Amino acid sequence: MKDTLALAPAVCALDRAAHLRTDPEALSRLARRTGARRLALAETGDALAHEVGGVVRPILEEGARPEDIFLGLLDDEGLWTGLATDPPPEARPLDLRTVLATLDPAHAECAALARALWTWHGRHGFCAACGAPSRIVAAGWRRDCPACGAQHFPRTDPVVIALVLSGNAVLLGRSPGWPEGMHSLLAGYMEPGETVEAAVRREVAEEAGVPVGRVRYLASQPWPFPASLMLGCRAEATGRALAPDPAEIESVLWVGRERLLSVFMGRDAALRAPRPGSIASFLLREWLAGRIGSDQG
Repeated sequence: MKDTLALAPAVCALDRAAHLRTDPEALSRLARRTGARRLALAETGDALAHEVGGVVRPILEEGARPEDIFLGLLDDEGLWTGLATDPPPEARPLDLRTVLATLDPAHAECAALARALWTWHGRHGFCAACGAPSRIVAAGWRRDCPACGAQHFPRTDPVVIALVLSGNAVLLGRSPGWPEGMHSLLAGYMEPGETVEAAVRREVAEEAGVPVGRVRYLASQPWPFPASLMLGCRAEATGRALAPDPAEIESVLWVGRERLLSVFMGRDAALRAPRPGSIASFLLREWLAGRIGSDQG
C-alpha cells in the first residue's frame, strides 16, 4: 500500500506564474490578449456560475480590470479574478462545499484560490504591525503598509484531519450544526510549534478521548473556508473507549467497514457520509477500497 495518496492531479492545470506578479508590463501584455479572462465573483468571494449543457461552470468574463487579482495562466492565457461586471440573469454563487466533486480540477482550483485571496483581502485591510491602512501590490498576492513598510502575505491555516482506525472500524464524529445525520473524520487546527503527528494525537484525544499511536500522512486538500489546508492522516488508535468533548462534538462512534459501505450507499437510516469531494469522503472511500490499511507502514 502507498504511503501517500493522490487526491488531485499530479500536474495542475493552473500555472500560478509567480514570476509575473511583480512584472506589470508582462501582465499588461497578457491582459490585452484576446484570450485574457477573469473569474467573476459575487460580493462574498464565491465564484459566479451558470449551467452549460447540464454542467455547472464558473463564469469567465473577457479581459481584465486594473483592480483584479492575477491568478495565473490557464491554457497559456492570463486569468484574473474580481467582482462580476455584467453577470447573466441565471448566474448564482458557487457553493464549493457542495460542488467540488462535480467541477473539473482546473475550475475547482481557480475558484478555491479566488475565494481564499478575496477573503484574505477583505479581512486584512490594515497593517497588523502598526494598524495603518495597507495597499494591494504584486497583482493581489501581497499587501504593503506605506506607514511602517511591513509586508503581508495571504495566509493558510493548516488543519489535521484523521482517519483513526482500530481493526476493522473507523472513528467518526459529528459537530453541531452539520446537516442531519452527517458524520465525518475528526479534524482540528494545528497549534504553533506543533508537528502534524502531535496535532492529530491532541485533537483526537480532545474531541473523542481516544489515544492515538502511529500517525502517517496521506493526502492534502485546500479548503478555502476561509483559508485552511487539510492535512489528511491515518492514525492508529491504541484504545477504543470514547469520551467526547460536548462543547465540540455532538456524537462520536466507531463504524465498521460493512456499515460504512451502507452509509456511502445511502442505506443507513442514522448516518450520512461526508460531502462528496471533501478529503474526508476521499479518505473513507480509499479505506473502503482497501487502499489504506491498519497495518500500513
